[in-house]
Amino acid sequence: MPAQTPTSAPLAESATAAITPTTVRAPRLGWFAAASLTLGLFSIVTTEILPIGLLTPIGDTFGTSDGTAGLMMTLPGLLAAVAAPVVTVGTGRVDRRRMLCLLMAVLALANFLAACAPAYWLMMVSRVLVGFVIGAFWSIGVGLAERLVPAERVGRATAVIFSAVPLGSVLGVPVGTLLAQLAGWRAVFVAMGVLTLAVLVALLVSLPPLAPQQVTRLAVLRDLLGTARARAGLAVTFLIVTAHFGAYTYVTPFLADVTHAGPGLITAFLLAYGTAGIVGNFLAGAWVRRALRTTFALAAALIATAALLLPLLGTSRPGALALLLVWGLAYGAVPVCSATWFATAAPHAPEAASVLFTSSFQATLSLGALAGGAVVDAASVSVVMVAGGTAAVLAATAVVCRPRA
Repeated sequence: MPAQTPTSAPLAESATAAITPTTVRAPRLGWFAAASLTLGLFSIVTTEILPIGLLTPIGDTFGTSDGTAGLMMTLPGLLAAVAAPVVTVGTGRVDRRRMLCLLMAVLALANFLAACAPAYWLMMVSRVLVGFVIGAFWSIGVGLAERLVPAERVGRATAVIFSAVPLGSVLGVPVGTLLAQLAGWRAVFVAMGVLTLAVLVALLVSLPPLAPQQVTRLAVLRDLLGTARARAGLAVTFLIVTAHFGAYTYVTPFLADVTHAGPGLITAFLLAYGTAGIVGNFLAGAWVRRALRTTFALAAALIATAALLLPLLGTSRPGALALLLVWGLAYGAVPVCSATWFATAAPHAPEAASVLFTSSFQATLSLGALAGGAVVDAASVSVVMVAGGTAAVLAATAVVCRPRA
């Protein structure tokens, strides 16, 4: 973490209250706990973004358009944005291990509910539960690395935890798409329900009791939003996440309609995208502490390049693959950069920083998917790529032009 700024200490003192500290576990046990936490986030990320790969078959089952089916991405994000502060503040004195395990149980229920949904409205009920879990689990879980592993390993453990985001793309979406081709999209949600139950067991076994070290009050969020650095983080996150999810949510229809790729090739392309995302995640983890603005601006610029060129070069399969690799590499850096930006805005209120990161990220994710759906229904998947690329250009510009704190 960077050195304390003049405004950070009053922020922490006025908004949080100290609770019983937690000692770090033995290294092996701590890494087992961090790995279990990563698996929990992987389950959440995969469940959240599965509709990207299953948009068309789910839409066909319920007789909805691609834009309407995109609501499966929009609704969880909006609810996650609300759940992050509400649950974190409301359960501020509850043991974090207990909360994380409860949330995994709710996620399993949501997956099984989606698997047996006879109508689109029940599918959306399952997505409500998913949104609740996303907001609460991310806000509580992403800042726990320092309580699980020795201090000198916290940076590496944090990168491992955040690797759940690209892993959800590299494994979750492509494997889910392949399984849907073999056994139907409902089987994918059954598999996710089983995996989530397994993660629940791993969390129960590996996590130590985690009494809150601080009670995050609503005042911390108000004071944090009052800082220039946090407001700048909100603006940049809004632009880059809108750019990404406004366009990438509809990449499967694009590959089918414009690139004329079959289901198997689309799965391979999504796998390649996710692999590049893992590389981008760990590269960003290595660079972000010493070059946050440069890393963030570069990621936004590469997303802009890929999205803007996709309608031109994505008509060919090699062109589409190359641009998806660039896109995946760039987006792999975005969650790490955004979370780090908020963490440096409130170094002594880490859970509050996680709440702000989660709320802003998820709200923008859902709004981006909603806006993209409107563009797709009104125009085409090529137009939504151009719109997303334009928003990414604005994000890169905002990072570069922001005055240094």
